[in-house]
Amino acid sequence: MSIMKSTPLTTRTRALGVAIAIALGAVSAPVLAQEVDHSKMQMPAPKPAPAARKPEPQPSTAPTAAPKPAIDPHAGHVMPAPNSKPKLALGPAPAQATSVDHAAMGHEMPPTEAMDHSAMGHDMPPDEPTEEMDHSAMGHDMKSMTAEEHAGMQGQDLPANAAPREPIPAVTDSDRAAAFPDVAGHTVHDDGINWFALLNRLETWDADEGNAIGWEGSGWVGTDLDRVWVRSEGESIDGSIESADVEVLYGRAIARWWDLVAGVRHDFGEGPSQTFAAVGVMGLAPYMFEVEATAYLGESGQTGLGLEAEYETLFTNRLIGTWLVEAEVWGQDDRKRGIGSGLSTLETGFRLRYEFHRQFAPYIGVVWERAYGGTADYRREQSRDIEDTRVVAGVRIWF
Repeated sequence: MSIMKSTPLTTRTRALGVAIAIALGAVSAPVLAQEVDHSKMQMPAPKPAPAARKPEPQPSTAPTAAPKPAIDPHAGHVMPAPNSKPKLALGPAPAQATSVDHAAMGHEMPPTEAMDHSAMGHDMPPDEPTEEMDHSAMGHDMKSMTAEEHAGMQGQDLPANAAPREPIPAVTDSDRAAAFPDVAGHTVHDDGINWFALLNRLETWDADEGNAIGWEGSGWVGTDLDRVWVRSEGESIDGSIESADVEVLYGRAIARWWDLVAGVRHDFGEGPSQTFAAVGVMGLAPYMFEVEATAYLGESGQTGLGLEAEYETLFTNRLIGTWLVEAEVWGQDDRKRGIGSGLSTLETGFRLRYEFHRQFAPYIGVVWERAYGGTADYRREQSRDIEDTRVVAGVRIWF
């Protein structure tokens, strides 16, 4: 009787345990189904399993050490609590699990450990030593080579006091002659006919007798070696020519920048006109002085010498100053023309021009002139000044 009463109680107890187990399984299934997203975390690389080794004939009798507990990467982490209480579900866990972003939680994962190939039973080949280059087999005598030569083979710069790798031979007279041959004229332009005209000074000033105009110009036509020159200079007051001269000369190039000229000169003005034979030189002297020196032989044995030197100062490429010195010397007195023997006149001046165009340049300047010797005496007799300073303005033109 007692056995029959105890049987239903036992059955009820077992049924209650099964129901509790089913309820707990349904509660824990959604929680355990959650996965952790480790893609944004620096996880330690898994260690490969060691290679299987053959069992040793005599196993060790030492006690086996207890295995170390596995490192939990989530140790010390506060896991987020579920938003709401899970519902009981008797079915299977959902297919897609919710991932947890540990990077957003500020978790730092342990660094990745390097792989130990020796623990895996891999025998790595030893590093082979680098073979040195045998220069003796290449014909290089390393013992007799200097430090500079060795540095040159290695592509290094030579020392500052080292001799050049290929010494430069000394320059000989034959090398100089080959580099600077004696060229007899310009083979390209020798036969070409050219011309040039320059009105160097066309100026005016206020003279005591009235409005004065002065000019000085030159021009040539011919080749580089042979030219025909025309030169003229003079003064006019109130339309009346006080003094003037015209020269027609043949010029021959005798040196670099220098011409030898010969021809005739004709003077005219207030006094009687006179013609002279002329010979002289003209050219560019050292330090860029333009020089003209001409000797004259006239009627009745009159002789003369004309000297002129001109120098230009470039304040800018267009603002240019010109310094001029001019003198005349005569061998005999000529009262009719107002010329005395010796130094007759000396003229100096400075003119500042601005080249709006290379062929056209207006200028202003100051000119000082003085008569000497017999020429000064003749001017005193005519109540004329022997010294004059004037301010001039004019233009310089060339074609």
